[in-house]
Order: sequence, then C-alpha cells, then structure tokens
Amino acid sequence: MINLVLVEPEIPANTGNIARTCAATRSRLHLVKPLGFDISDKAVKRAGLDYWPMVDITVYESLDEFMKIHNQDDLWLATTKAPQTYTEARFQDNCYILFGKETAGLPQWLREQYPERCIRLPMRPDARSLNLSNSAAILCYEALRQIGFPDLT
Repeated sequence: MINLVLVEPEIPANTGNIARTCAATRSRLHLVKPLGFDISDKAVKRAGLDYWPMVDITVYESLDEFMKIHNQDDLWLATTKAPQTYTEARFQDNCYILFGKETAGLPQWLREQYPERCIRLPMRPDARSLNLSNSAAILCYEALRQIGFPDLT
C-alpha cells in the first residue's frame, strides 16, 4: 500500500482528485493541517465523486504530529527542488510520499533534513511545476508499479 501525504493542501479540487486516486489504487490519504478548506466542502466531494467512502483518510494537526507517528525511514519528498528524479527512487510497500502545499511546496527544513529522499518529476526548466493531483497520480502509480500493483487488476 502507498501512503500519499498532503502537507497543508490549499485547493479542494486537488485534494478531491488525489482522494479519487487513493480510492482507485487502495492507497491511504494523509492530510496535514492547516487545510485551506473544509474537507466536507462540496468542491472536495465533487472532485472525489462517489469515491469518498472508499478512501482511507487520516488528518493530522501538524507536520510535527505526522512525523512523530510515522516511520521516517521510508519517506519520499516530492519537490521541484530535488536533485534526483522519481525514477531513481526505490519505493517500498507502505512508503510515504509527501507533497507540499500548492503555493509553496514542502518546508525547506524538511527538504534539508532528508535531501537524499527528495525526488522530482522531470520537466522543462521554465515550467514552474505540474498540478498537485497530477504529480500525486504519477508518483503513486510509479510506486505501485515498483511493488507489483498489489490487489489491483
């Protein structure tokens, strides 16, 4: 199983789309507050459609709380500032892939604490970034590919 972690997400539609990816892939969704919206908001539910009951979701009060609870040996940090591409990562079952908020990404202190765990999606240098939900889907499916797509047909 893959764990997708959204740190301080701001756009409800992105979270809804990522929730739908989690539902379809049996991945877990972790949301780290503060959230830029109410997770019961219609926009989030609309993006996730009827998949919400299939989403295994946990909400944390802070990134500090999340880090204290979860194994920090298998974290991957998705950031445009990473030296290595996602194809260099060796994902394991039950790994955590962290994504930062849409306007600022992951905190600098976290990227500095885990520089060897920072990965990026290759893109042209004058493009700022991909949409958060697209990035999450790409990395989720790469991780699932590497672990053999367990329980998926």
